[in-house]
Amino acid sequence: MRAPSPALLMLLAGLALAGCAKNVDTRVAGDDDAAIDSASARLEELSARAQQDDLSCTDTCDLSKQTCGVAEELCTLVDRHPDRDDLPPRCAHGREQCSSAKDGCARCGG
Repeated sequence: MRAPSPALLMLLAGLALAGCAKNVDTRVAGDDDAAIDSASARLEELSARAQQDDLSCTDTCDLSKQTCGVAEELCTLVDRHPDRDDLPPRCAHGREQCSSAKDGCARCGG
């Protein structure tokens, strides 16, 4: 058996490269989707903690700061995808939670 010719090897290499999937970066949306889901889950956790009756004013105001920080993180991620209609309501919901959390802190005197 003789070795393949260099021309054949080049042809095979060219076909292999042409047959490979194009490196389209779909990770950005996927990564952002995962980060958006994570931020939404954190907002839900913070909301559940804020519902506890035994929170001190300090705890309430700390939760408010955390909630607003996560809401802004969420909105920053949402803003990266202006073409998606499903995301702005998630940002709006986060901002509403931030507003409610701020109100809770203000009622506490913080």
